[in-house]
Amino acid sequence: MPVFAIKRIHETPDPSDGHRVLVDRLWPRGVSKARAALDDWRKDIAPSVELRQWFNHEPERFEEFSAHYLAELRADPAVDVFLTDIHGKHTTLLYAAKDPDINHAVVLMRYLNKRQPKKAAR
Repeated sequence: MPVFAIKRIHETPDPSDGHRVLVDRLWPRGVSKARAALDDWRKDIAPSVELRQWFNHEPERFEEFSAHYLAELRADPAVDVFLTDIHGKHTTLLYAAKDPDINHAVVLMRYLNKRQPKKAAR
């Protein structure tokens, strides 16, 4: 079962990151593909363009943004494909936003962690 973490893509890659996946729809400014050290880029599970533009990283909109983004994730079959593709891999979700607490990767990580199958009780 993968364990999800998040990290800003501008931070130095580390072996402990595991499988590094960019989850932004746009390529981050100032980061070369070599420096990014990506294993995957999943634009399809990023927030829609409309939602991202409306949110505009305004803290007072984060709660409403989160609710709308969760609705997008629940309706998106790309999430199931992603979970199948990374099955069993420790995965770091990479994002470019400056705020480590108010960004879509926080919402995505929480959602993906909840989607993981629960271990059977013994």
